[in-house]
Amino acid sequence: MAAPTTAAPKASASGAPRKQNDTFNQKDKPTQVRLSNITAAKAVADAIRTSLGPRGMDKMIETGKKEVVISNDGATILKHMSVLHPAARMLVDLSAAQDIEAGDGTTSVVVLAGSLLSAAEKLLKKGIHPTQIAEGFQNAAAEAVKILEDISIPVDLEDRESLLKSATTSLSSKVVAQYSNVLAPIVVDSVLQVVNKATDINVDLNDIRIAKKIGGTIDDTELVSGLVLNQTAITSAGGPTRVEKAKIGLIQFQLSPPKPDMDNQVVVNDYRQMDRILKEERTYLLNLVKKIKKAGCNVLLIQKSILRDAVNSLSLHFLAKLKIMAIKEVERDEIEFICKATGCKPIADIDSFTEDKLGTADLIEEVESDGSRIVQISGIKNAGKTASIIMRGANQYVLDEAERSIHDALCVIRCLVKKRALIVGGGAPEIEVSLRLSGLAKAQTGFQAVCFQAFADAVEVIPTTLAENSGLSPISIVTELRNRHANGEQTAGINVRKGAISDMKRENVIQPLLVSTSAIELATETVRMLMKIDDILAAR
Repeated sequence: MAAPTTAAPKASASGAPRKQNDTFNQKDKPTQVRLSNITAAKAVADAIRTSLGPRGMDKMIETGKKEVVISNDGATILKHMSVLHPAARMLVDLSAAQDIEAGDGTTSVVVLAGSLLSAAEKLLKKGIHPTQIAEGFQNAAAEAVKILEDISIPVDLEDRESLLKSATTSLSSKVVAQYSNVLAPIVVDSVLQVVNKATDINVDLNDIRIAKKIGGTIDDTELVSGLVLNQTAITSAGGPTRVEKAKIGLIQFQLSPPKPDMDNQVVVNDYRQMDRILKEERTYLLNLVKKIKKAGCNVLLIQKSILRDAVNSLSLHFLAKLKIMAIKEVERDEIEFICKATGCKPIADIDSFTEDKLGTADLIEEVESDGSRIVQISGIKNAGKTASIIMRGANQYVLDEAERSIHDALCVIRCLVKKRALIVGGGAPEIEVSLRLSGLAKAQTGFQAVCFQAFADAVEVIPTTLAENSGLSPISIVTELRNRHANGEQTAGINVRKGAISDMKRENVIQPLLVSTSAIELATETVRMLMKIDDILAAR
């Protein structure tokens, strides 16, 4: 039997064998890169898909510092996730962008992007060019936004009832859902307190301050008129904890002996010199405190310092003698808010400590409730437009998640200030968009028709996921939902509490138009960007 012969590689004219996998002949490399990007991005979307909606699950995240975060907020989960693939990181950035733009819908936007990528993957396998898919999706997204604007309901900021319903809908998918009747009015009132309803087109949420205190329950959370400080008054030298007709000074220098920049030692070999040093220190501090009292200040807020002690026992003794209330450890990032709230100005050195830089208030006192102490400033003259919320909870995890929930609800009301229109929730707008896009797809020609239909199918991921996370049958629920919308019931959506389809407007499940339009626009933009990538190169 003859031995099998192996063909020798063909030699070129120079005698060297020719490479079979020449880089320029790699036709399938861009396809592999795209599929790799789609797979990585879909993995991120699938990871947080289970936390969508009121029946969504929470995630427990252990950070590198061994801290534990429990949350079902998409932006928070993705921010803490260690994502290595560059395409998957784009979805993390997408969630952060939605958080900045709308504040809510951070999970929905990632789930929607994942679904659009699955649709794009199917179109790629059909042989449609990535640029055409990107263009088709862009046109479909523009139409989807028009459809959402068409079915939206205009809202007026004077209509407090609608604002409350929007805030309650946002809070319903959070850990604090059972307290939404307490938190929703606080959220709405705090935003209305800092905006001019007639002219403002945005809200600076830095004007709303949340002070977190362990003790009590979330029921005890309250909106405070005036200002609340986490810091407590210094009473070690017998200083006051309550001051009426307060004149507030905010200093950025220290009431302690000056220190040289370099570490050095002074050797004193004579007790008279020692007495002289102590006397100089005493005189220096006494002069500082006298100048503060001369300006009429009786409440002193001292900025936190890393160079030396903000106050020492001697300066505290002088402040207590002159009946000046002292509060130290004021953080640098609180300075702007305190100045805006109290009307005082930060003072950088003692020579510029004058009466015109002081803020005035009727009463400042340290109060204790639920085992924690806070300083409350009320009756502020010349107060800026600010609001303070005291939040209470059983432990730090609950407080942190409640703060994130309130932030999302504040963002929802901010969305209504930016774009004054509402749409219903519960998957109703997505089904309506899907139905109308399917109708538009029939009027398109060529690849546009296929892309429109794929986009319409992809948008249905939101109601499908809502049904899945609620333990309902997604196929039967979404089919019935399509049927209701085809019969003209635009506001029919999934009622996860009853496990059936209800009129979402009657159930008060409403959300800002900006959340949905921003989610569709941002998700489509990210998918278009991923479609246009055909290679990943490592830079030196």
